[in-house]
Amino acid sequence: MTHAPQPFQLLPGAAESPVILHVPHSSQVIPESLRGSIELDDRALELELDHITDSLTAEIAAAAAEAATATPWRFVNQLSRLVIDPERFPDEREEMLAVGMGAVYTQTTHRERLRPPGVDHQPLIERYFHPYAEAMTAAVGERLGATGRAVVIDVHSYPTEPLPYELHGDGPRPPICLGTDNFHTPAELLAHAEMAFAGFGGTGINSPFAGTYVPLKYYGKDPRVSALMVEIRRDTYMSEPGGLAGPGLTALANALAHLVQALTD
Repeated sequence: MTHAPQPFQLLPGAAESPVILHVPHSSQVIPESLRGSIELDDRALELELDHITDSLTAEIAAAAAEAATATPWRFVNQLSRLVIDPERFPDEREEMLAVGMGAVYTQTTHRERLRPPGVDHQPLIERYFHPYAEAMTAAVGERLGATGRAVVIDVHSYPTEPLPYELHGDGPRPPICLGTDNFHTPAELLAHAEMAFAGFGGTGINSPFAGTYVPLKYYGKDPRVSALMVEIRRDTYMSEPGGLAGPGLTALANALAHLVQALTD
């Protein structure tokens, strides 16, 4: 909960790699200037961060990048998703508005009030959401220019037991959930992912979380941009909520590295 030096970071990879590992929810950093707008005391906020953060996913992506023969690019959110969630729509298109979790969250994972009602969220959208989206769009454009294609791999995690905010929490919760898009997830990409993560007790498709992240400039328009969401069930690599890493982290990073390499080759 300290001031972040920058809201996001693009870590360069190999010139020939089309892969961007996108890590949007790994940080717990909330700038002090924004702490006063959150209606939780320090203990409640700490617990909420443990529940909502995709803990250690930045570490998994970093280890995968180091293990891959051709280093992927990494786009990492340096701020908590309690500041803004860069993967939401900032308007009424966002279905998570039903549980107070649009681009700016107003409710917690347990459906309690996070921010006071009636507050204008536009300053947060302008300061954090739009610059993030523009930078990610530029990163994808750079990969297209350099390699002729771009592959966005979203790296997420989710709790073993569903939380009250989940809209689709009653479905299967496999060790690895692969989120897909009809336009941007070709069968070959999905097959590579299923093979890479085959050793973790099973993969599932679009449950409990579905979809992929593609910048709106390219979404549904440019088939050169492919995308897949990798959702890792947290008990496979850490103690919950917000605990220490377990031995599964290295194995997951190696599997992700295999996926990255297959996509680069």
